[in-house]
Amino acid sequence: MTSPSHHTGQVPADAAADEDRAPVVVGTPGSFARGVLDERHPALIERVRRATPYPPGQRRALDALLDEITKGAVERLDADEPGAEHWQDEPYYGQSWADVPFLWAESFFYRKLLAALGHFAPGPWQGIDPFAPFKNAELAGSAVDDELSALDRLPGLPPKERDRTLLLSSLWGNRADLGFRLSAGAAGLADRVQGLVVDDSEALWEVLSAAAAGRVCLVADNAGPELLPDLVLADHLLTTGRAASVVLHLKPYPYYVSDATTADTLACLDRLAEAPGRAAEVGGRLRQAVGDGQLVLRAHPFSCAPHPYDRMPDDLREDFASATLTVMKGDLNYRRLVGDRHWPATTPFGEATAYFPGPVAALRTLKSDVVTGLAPRTVEELDAGAQAWRTSGTHALIQVEA
Repeated sequence: MTSPSHHTGQVPADAAADEDRAPVVVGTPGSFARGVLDERHPALIERVRRATPYPPGQRRALDALLDEITKGAVERLDADEPGAEHWQDEPYYGQSWADVPFLWAESFFYRKLLAALGHFAPGPWQGIDPFAPFKNAELAGSAVDDELSALDRLPGLPPKERDRTLLLSSLWGNRADLGFRLSAGAAGLADRVQGLVVDDSEALWEVLSAAAAGRVCLVADNAGPELLPDLVLADHLLTTGRAASVVLHLKPYPYYVSDATTADTLACLDRLAEAPGRAAEVGGRLRQAVGDGQLVLRAHPFSCAPHPYDRMPDDLREDFASATLTVMKGDLNYRRLVGDRHWPATTPFGEATAYFPGPVAALRTLKSDVVTGLAPRTVEELDAGAQAWRTSGTHALIQVEA
């Protein structure tokens, strides 16, 4: 946890040095970003094509998008595409996809994918989530039943262990569910905690306990099995009095394969409510909390913007400024929080988030190259290992700047 002195919403003078931190560009040979362009996005187009029986027009549009990202330059959205005007002033059109910033390119790819499928256009395919088959299959899986049944053993833990269990479950998502903590024993927990490259969890609880219960903003990441422990954590904050209300920030439309929308959240609430035991109690409380205004679902357009949070609009800035704590979940939100740049890993987290208007925490499993706030010795040890620790999803962090 770093100094609490800088949360004025203004970027300090020395933050001009950020301009020297080159943004991550798609085409860096051998990089994670290059692999996304060359492998992940083409594979996703094929997966979407197979999951839903789209008609010939949409299938041709998918073919055109595949050709564009693999062989061509970045092309504008069609002028008659709903919302195209919001993308007209970007400077990257006509450039190779490999030559533009990764954060922008990845976001624009998903926007073009939805355009190809007619997601926003009037007609029978309007509003259809192309990723719903994947999300629904994960949420309905038997593994989720095992995870939810672990909630029945949660009351047997001491309060501090309960706090830590639910925080780690939210952090690791479907890589380390509630069940791992409650049924794997001490060794299983130790293996997971060893993967924490930064652990400011005590600072997080201190922030939430330092003042009367207020509002907590929870910026969600993935849907399905990863959103469930986020919702359970929200319930825990409410029932323990750490939060008077929780604002759950969601995506206003399908984004990044599995990012959570309002529809995904409602599906998770139903999954909880229909489960046996303690999970149903949590689901019932959360449904009531939505009705009472204690759990607020928000889907700001900027949640799908191709920009870091230092460019957030005033109304979103005010929302975060009024929160006791904003919790940013997941890899993409981390990249947007600190800026998708080639930071030295030892750059203080507080330096990268100096612009943020209030206390902020990051719960993130590492799945891309960008990272800040690590101790020099930690970086040396990780770099000396054989594992691609920045992108493998085997390491995680809890960082707090208050």
